Amino acid sequence: MNAQRRNKLKTTIKHYMPRLLIFLFMGLPLQALLAEEIIHQEPGTAQEIAAIVTAKQHPYLMLSNFQNRTEDLESLYKMSNNQPLWLGNANSEKNITDALNLLANAAVHGLNPKNYDAESLQQKLQTALKLKPDSYKELALYDTALSISLLRFLHDLHYGRVNPQGIKFNLKLREKKLIDLPLLIKDSLAKNDLTQLPLAVEPKLTQYQKLKQALANYRQLAASAPTFKFDFKTTLHPGESHPQIAELNRFLTLTGDLPENKTESKAEKSSLYTNAIAAGVKKFQQRHGLSADGHIGKTSVVALNIPLSYRVTQIELAMERLRWLPELNVGASIIVNIPAFQLWAFDTVDAINALDQADPNIINMRVVVGNALKTQTPVLMAEMHFIDFMPYWNVPYSIIKNEILPKLTQNRGYLDKENMEMVAVFRDGEKPTALNEETMNLLKEGKLRIRQRPGGKNALGKVKFIFPNKDDVYLHDTPSNALFSKSRRDFSHGCVRVANPQKLAEFALRNQDNWNAETIHVAMSTPKMQRVILKKPIPVLFFYTTAFFDHSDTLEFYTDIYGHDAVLLEALSKPDDLSDQSLFISTNSTPAPAPTAESTIK
Repeated sequence: MNAQRRNKLKTTIKHYMPRLLIFLFMGLPLQALLAEEIIHQEPGTAQEIAAIVTAKQHPYLMLSNFQNRTEDLESLYKMSNNQPLWLGNANSEKNITDALNLLANAAVHGLNPKNYDAESLQQKLQTALKLKPDSYKELALYDTALSISLLRFLHDLHYGRVNPQGIKFNLKLREKKLIDLPLLIKDSLAKNDLTQLPLAVEPKLTQYQKLKQALANYRQLAASAPTFKFDFKTTLHPGESHPQIAELNRFLTLTGDLPENKTESKAEKSSLYTNAIAAGVKKFQQRHGLSADGHIGKTSVVALNIPLSYRVTQIELAMERLRWLPELNVGASIIVNIPAFQLWAFDTVDAINALDQADPNIINMRVVVGNALKTQTPVLMAEMHFIDFMPYWNVPYSIIKNEILPKLTQNRGYLDKENMEMVAVFRDGEKPTALNEETMNLLKEGKLRIRQRPGGKNALGKVKFIFPNKDDVYLHDTPSNALFSKSRRDFSHGCVRVANPQKLAEFALRNQDNWNAETIHVAMSTPKMQRVILKKPIPVLFFYTTAFFDHSDTLEFYTDIYGHDAVLLEALSKPDDLSDQSLFISTNSTPAPAPTAESTIK
């Protein structure tokens, strides 16, 4: 170090030491000292950029506070020594235009361009391009505004705009950050090619990619298709007439439920509800979770009359929810889509993407989920660790209090009739307690419990699939098989009842020694309870999305039975920057509860 630099360093230390001591002794934040230091630096764009980063506020942006994007912004400008990234070089106009086009076309990805100030930044572009090199503040303001907006867009595209935990979607946090947004932007600028940025950050799931294609299709239909509203008086059957059959024909053709007929015939102008049109109605009904009988009743008319713009919204919400999913492990997986009343079990190297293939090895079955008004099935991610054949049902106290006690008061033989018994605790080998006045009072006080013995009347049926979770829900068989024939199936107390438990058990135990279809059938027929520990836990996802491509590559829409779409729309109406701290596992994360023998919800 030469003498001149040493003297300058001594002068700088002498200048700042008194203020540094003041900040230390008075407990003032170091951030304020840094801001003070920036003010005393030589004027320049670097100083202005540093001041903006430190302030965490930007006057050009609708959401002026960018505290949750500060770390990425600081990292981005560190790579350029706090010099402008966008302005002041030969490729400025091209790169800025490419970036603004990404922001302006955010709707392609189901995002809102207004959240990224695309319009206002476009309006300021020509003025910014003409700024002189000594317009330090103006250069810094525009440059950082564009950087913040692009960081926000890419962050939203990769992680989503809403923290799922905040709206009771109990999805697992990500293990760690696997994507470096500042570095992606820097590399794209170095190549003068920003157009591929969305592909680098959006979910790689085929499900997501197909929804994005469907979004473009339905957005076009919503903008160009004539308004369709089918009048309903009485249920319409094939062979009957209705004045809007021609309109119905055109609508079903637009939605892809009827093949396009380019030659219009007299029949297409007819009011007769033909079998050909009924076939299109059946496909429409199937895609919307209705009984596919071809009869146009009240529920079918409700689905037909939902505006296509709402279908656009459902697709956007489905894409948002897929962004929340952490990277899924390969191998066996079980997924339940709650509003679809459907379960899929599959073994693949591509996790959820398996649902996009017409694979005969994928197991698909109907399920019954929690009642929409009282006992909703939670959204969760967990791991199945064991299976109970011929299980006891440990009755929750809420059901004892509200359902069993009133019946037991009127009929002391109710427990015997339902194959139930009173016990002090839920555990194997516990002897039942006799029913008398004393034990009846203890039961009312919650000091005794009721369980249902294994058998034909058991509410859990012949098998229970257990994946420990804080909501204590599980998959299980049921003696009430008639409910699976209904199109809407929210009847349980929160757990998920499966239509084919034997097949699901075969899937879960297919690589387990001594277990096959025959031994599973025997276990489901033997009166004694038997627990089987899985050698390898199976991931289970209880998900909730009202737009979804099934394993037959069909886009289906479902009724928002729990109102989760409305909750998400409300959350999205208040744009904010997600904190990275909320997305990743921290040392304060609460571990999942350990497996227990006691399960309380059915």
